[in-house]
Amino acid sequence: MEECAIADKAFDLIIIGGGPAGLTAGIYAARARLSVLLIEKGLCGGQIAATEKIENYPGFTEPLGGGELTSHMEAQAKEFGLNIKTFAQVESVSERDGSFLVKTGDETFSALTLIVATGATPARLGVPGESEFTGRGVSYCATCDGAFFRDKDVIVVGGGNAAVEEALFLTRFAKKVSIIHRRDEFRADKILVERAAKDERIEFLLGYELASIEGDGKVERVRIKSNKDEGEKIIPAEGVFMYVGTHPNSSFLTNIIKLDERGYIITQEDLGTSRRGIFAAGDVRRNGAKQVVIAAGEGALAAISAQRYLSELAEE
Repeated sequence: MEECAIADKAFDLIIIGGGPAGLTAGIYAARARLSVLLIEKGLCGGQIAATEKIENYPGFTEPLGGGELTSHMEAQAKEFGLNIKTFAQVESVSERDGSFLVKTGDETFSALTLIVATGATPARLGVPGESEFTGRGVSYCATCDGAFFRDKDVIVVGGGNAAVEEALFLTRFAKKVSIIHRRDEFRADKILVERAAKDERIEFLLGYELASIEGDGKVERVRIKSNKDEGEKIIPAEGVFMYVGTHPNSSFLTNIIKLDERGYIITQEDLGTSRRGIFAAGDVRRNGAKQVVIAAGEGALAAISAQRYLSELAEE
C-alpha cells in the first residue's frame, strides 16, 4: 500500500483501477477537493506501463515510455492529494445505506460514488518468447505501435475482425504483413478478408499456429507449425501483433451493473452505468478504440460526471 495511511474508510469517490483512465479521474476529482481513494491491484500504470515507447500522446515531441508517462500522471494526482492503495484486488462491490462498499481482502471501503477503470487484459497464447519480447517486438496494439515497424516484416496472429483490420492498418508502415490463423478460414467479415487478399503486402498463412517467437534481445523471427502435417516454418519478422481476444476486468461487477455479452461495461453519454452513481472509463467500457489519450479523456469525463452526481445528492 502507498504510504498514505488510509485510516479513513469512507470517501466521496472511490476509483477502481490505476491506469491512465483511473489516474486522470483521480487528478480531476482530487483537484476538485473531493475525498478520493484510488485502488489498484498492482502498481499504477496499467497495461501502458509495459509499453516501451509512446509517440502519439499530445504534448510530447519525443517518444516516451509508458511507465514514464503514467508515473507523471501518478505524481500529479498525488500533488492534488489523491489517496492511492496499491496491490489491493477488489473482490466485490455492494450497496448499503446509500453508499457503495468496495471490498479488498480483509478491508472494506465506502464511497458515495464509484468510477470503474480496471481496463481489459489481452488474451495471450503463452508461446515461448511471447512474454520475453512483449514491448520489444511483441505488441497487442497496431494503432499504438505500428509506426515503429516502418519498412519491416511483421506478423499478425488471429483470424477475427480485429486481426484483419489491424493487418490492413499495418500496411501503412510495414513492408510485409503475414497473418497467421490456426483455422483454414478467417472468422472476420468477408469484406475485410477480401480487402486484405487484394493487398500485395499481406500474406495469409492459414492452418498454422504460432509455435515460438525468437530473437536476440528483440524479435527476429517466428516459428510456426502446420495443423495438417505438423511441419514447421521459420519466418523472419521484427514485429508480432497478437489479436486472439481481450478480457475486460469486470468480473467483480457481474451482479451490480449491466455488462455486454463479452463482459464490457455498458455506459451512457456521461459514462454512467446502469446503476446510478457508478461510472466507467477506459478499456473496461464498451467503446470503439483503445488508446491512452481516449482513456485519459474518459477518466476526466467520468470524474466530472461523478462530481455532478455528488452535487445532485447534496441537493436531494
